This record gives sequence, C-alpha cells and structure tokens, in this order.
Amino acid sequence: MRVQTPRLELIASTAEMARAEIEDRGRLARLTGARVPAGWPPPLNDAASLDYAVRYLERDPANVGWGVWYFALPAPAELLLIGKGGFKGRYSPDGTVEVGYSVMEDKQRQGYGTEAAGGMIAWAFSHPEVNRVIAETYPDLRASIRVMENNGMRFLGIGSEEGIVRYGITRNEFAKRPSPLR
Repeated sequence: MRVQTPRLELIASTAEMARAEIEDRGRLARLTGARVPAGWPPPLNDAASLDYAVRYLERDPANVGWGVWYFALPAPAELLLIGKGGFKGRYSPDGTVEVGYSVMEDKQRQGYGTEAAGGMIAWAFSHPEVNRVIAETYPDLRASIRVMENNGMRFLGIGSEEGIVRYGITRNEFAKRPSPLR
C-alpha cells in the first residue's frame, strides 16, 4: 500500500518489512524499493517500538496502514527512506486515531514531516469510520508542533502522559484544507 504526496512516497509497512527493519536492512531496502540510509532509524524509534510494530502487524495482516509507514524521497536513481511514522493502531470506537512521525536529522526543516503527516492524515480520513486525528508531543519540541499546526491541527490540551500536549483535527476541519496528496 502506497500513498503519493507532492514530494514523497509513503509506504505502509507489512510485518515482513517491520521484521526486516530489525533483522536485515538490506532486505528492508528490497521490500520497500528504497535505500536505507546510514544512521537509520530516525529519532524517537527505539527497539521497543520496532518490536511492537512487528507484533502488531503479525497479529493481524489487516492492520497494514494502521501501523508503521515509511517516508521515501525519490532520488535520481532510487527511492531513499528519510523518515517513518504511522498510527498507534486502528481508530477508537469514537473514530479517533493517533498519528506520529519522525524524519532523519539531515532531512529535517525541509517540510517533509509536514508533508508525510498530511499524507497519513488524508489516508486516515479516507476511511469513513475516522472522525478525528490526534497527535501528541512534548511542548518544547517546536518542530513537531509546527508539523501539527501546518496540517491544521489545533491545541487540545494535555496529552496522555504528564508533560505531553495533544493536538487534533476533525474530518470536517481537514475537508476545508487543500489535499496534501498528489
């Protein structure tokens, strides 16, 4: 499953891709069709989150799309993985889903995080069951907050843990914005 934005290709991870990310980066490159850069994964992706992604996708292959997405930048000869993000599972009974994102440090401050998050939000809202997309971050991570605000998300208050803030956007609010997809 792939989503196109103006500059990126977003690739939904399968269980096989998630396992390859842990075990064999060469296999991840073959499966995604994109070069995996030195220093992979991007910030805030630890062993526990990688392990969780594998278990989530292995438990139910229908979870593809509701887990990890890889962000690939077309390079002259190939795609290049520049970040990853995704959802913390399927939408809740009230139609809320949480999105997250991270971009390799050398690709930050170029709008890729905003573009990738916008593509994932658009994909989520393509499912009629989704009514709201939220994201959480630390209040001192200004770049992360800019990504949310650039996608029309507004401050909702405190997040799920102490010291975390939450932003969100509804389906109706998102519908009033230009499409982030190509």
